[in-house]
Amino acid sequence: MIRSLASLGASVLGLLATIGHLAIFTTQTISHLVRPPFYGREFGAALLQIGYFSLPVVGLTAFFTGGALALQIYSGGARFSAEAVVPQIVAIGMVRELGPVLVGLMIAARVTSSIAAEIATMKVTEQIDALITLSTHPIKYLILPRVLAATLVMPFLVAIGDIIGIFGGFLVATERLDFNAASYLQNTTDFLTRIDIISSLAKGAVFGFIAALMGCYYGMNSERGAMGVGRATKSSVVAAAILILAANFLLTEAFFSA
Repeated sequence: MIRSLASLGASVLGLLATIGHLAIFTTQTISHLVRPPFYGREFGAALLQIGYFSLPVVGLTAFFTGGALALQIYSGGARFSAEAVVPQIVAIGMVRELGPVLVGLMIAARVTSSIAAEIATMKVTEQIDALITLSTHPIKYLILPRVLAATLVMPFLVAIGDIIGIFGGFLVATERLDFNAASYLQNTTDFLTRIDIISSLAKGAVFGFIAALMGCYYGMNSERGAMGVGRATKSSVVAAAILILAANFLLTEAFFSA
């Protein structure tokens, strides 16, 4: 029993230590935002990698999710003679929840893992030590451009995902479920409110920050060797996914608790 308690205590202390290290790392990253120099080329490359090259996976994920959501709502609504609510529920489901969360998880799978593997490999091959030798701060050169790019570009990805997801639901509803196209679009626009859109974009920014930060944190703190790189990549994606889901709950509570 004593061994079990000791193991539990060690796990709790390890978790608290990780939270403390992450808080310090986040503070250092944010503090470098107002300190020169700023590496524009690294920032531009991160924008392309995180934003532009993520469009295909974001678009496909949102499109098929919107279509499946329309089918499910129609099937469920038919039990209560409420098939007409398909446009409204697809719109609010995509904009409030599914759009931001799915885009966030796709970015965690694609970008967080890439960032963690890249930075961990740089650490293993001592490239980060070389940057320090050349008087280049690793956080300034490697971390800040990626975190800032993800935070700024994610609201655009979420907005695109929301639009494509609603279009997927529209296409299924009009082609398979015999909805009138004009009426469907009118119900969609009438039902969405400003707070729905604002919450969706705000979630996107927070999720982008989390996804990039987790990749950078676990990459910078990876162990040496190929196994360390693999472990850092896996841990970064798991942590990003869990934190995105937790942040989604907290933001939903903040925006819609009233």
